[in-house]
Amino acid sequence: MSTRTDSGGDDPVIESRDQLIAAFAKGEKPRDRWRIGTEHEKFVYSRKDHHAPAYEEKGGIHTLLIGLTRYGWNPVFEGENIIALSGSDGTISLEPAGQLELSGAPLDNLHQTCAETGRHLEQVKYVGDMLGLGFLGLGMWPDKTRADLPIMPKGRYDIMLRHMPRVGSLGLDMMLRTCTIQTNLDYGSEADMAQKFRVSLALQPLATALFANSPFTEGKPNGFLSYRSHIWSDTDPHRTGMLPFVFEDGFGYERYADYALDVPMYFVYRDGRYIDAAGLSFRDFLDGRLSVLPGEKPTEKDWEDHLSTAFPEVRMKSFLEMRGADGGPWNRICALPALWVGLLYDQGALDAAWDVVKDWSMEERQVLRDSVPKLGLDAPIGGGRKLRDIAGQVLDIARSGLAARARLNGSGDNETGYLGFLDEVVASGKTNAERLLERYHGEWQGDVGRVYAEESF
Repeated sequence: MSTRTDSGGDDPVIESRDQLIAAFAKGEKPRDRWRIGTEHEKFVYSRKDHHAPAYEEKGGIHTLLIGLTRYGWNPVFEGENIIALSGSDGTISLEPAGQLELSGAPLDNLHQTCAETGRHLEQVKYVGDMLGLGFLGLGMWPDKTRADLPIMPKGRYDIMLRHMPRVGSLGLDMMLRTCTIQTNLDYGSEADMAQKFRVSLALQPLATALFANSPFTEGKPNGFLSYRSHIWSDTDPHRTGMLPFVFEDGFGYERYADYALDVPMYFVYRDGRYIDAAGLSFRDFLDGRLSVLPGEKPTEKDWEDHLSTAFPEVRMKSFLEMRGADGGPWNRICALPALWVGLLYDQGALDAAWDVVKDWSMEERQVLRDSVPKLGLDAPIGGGRKLRDIAGQVLDIARSGLAARARLNGSGDNETGYLGFLDEVVASGKTNAERLLERYHGEWQGDVGRVYAEESF
């Protein structure tokens, strides 16, 4: 989740709805400036007993952040607490229960993305080794209850933790017990945004299936392949889902702005602190009628903050965020941006991908989204087919898009090699979640603790 810092005074007041819409148009970039942003979270645990370390404990999360400053990372404070680090490789931040996230820098190609990921994991592993900490690549804590987990000292999380139980039964699990990999990609125009949004939203369940990696809850199989994805189905219906309006004629910036205006607020950030605005209306804020800040109108930063509190399967800010994948280890981190860059950054691939999904009805898209957390690649897509029946075709389209980009590394290799993990999933027909379940019922003999040895970074 976003880490808020003060704007330094350069934060224009929003006087009209047109300014909200213009924020999306400002994101437009020519093709040669399209970049790749990759975010990945991992669980932090004590190697001694596998507990999740608290922020303030000796050798805990605060100490981990301090340790990472040896690599040139700069502390970001909220009050007296270091709650993030900033540097040339982006931002390292904390999720609510201490999950460690790298929000990578915007990069030109996947070779740079994988190198950035490798640097980050080398750094956290070195510091973790000194502190006796390990890092687990899964989509859901395999053995922790909510009560087992610490809370990080970030003001926005206090507000969200209070509000979540009012609007869904699984929102606290989303905050405390899950990890994801995300990819952030650019668009060139409103029409380009709309096509990319539709393709990526329709195919987001395929990413969920391919990256399914959360089959355990509190030490036992939970009946799902991606329980992390299931959690979003009962987190908050006002800010999650498949956004049917994206597929309607005329979809563009204005329609998404109207959607975001109808998402209830969480907070407003003023003078270094978060003001609880949970459930209030941004439309009232726009009119100067927000009860917690009477007479004040929002700023551009307030709108950015608000956009970050909507959690649909694909989210728009001044770029598009792909949000469907479970967390995982190094090769999966590189594979997610490879999939979406291949599909969305070459026009021929984008058109071919749209041909795959354009005839799906909204009902079929919703059934697919609802069934994929349990069924994975066996989720239905209409016409008696399953996701696995198109998975290879979609990967071939992504491969063609990456080949057309022709971004080469020093050895002359293009970016297609980063799809290797996904090729293995499709060829075998088994997700990582299914492989973990096989081991749980077989060689692990029901001991989910074995996952720490086999799925850590």
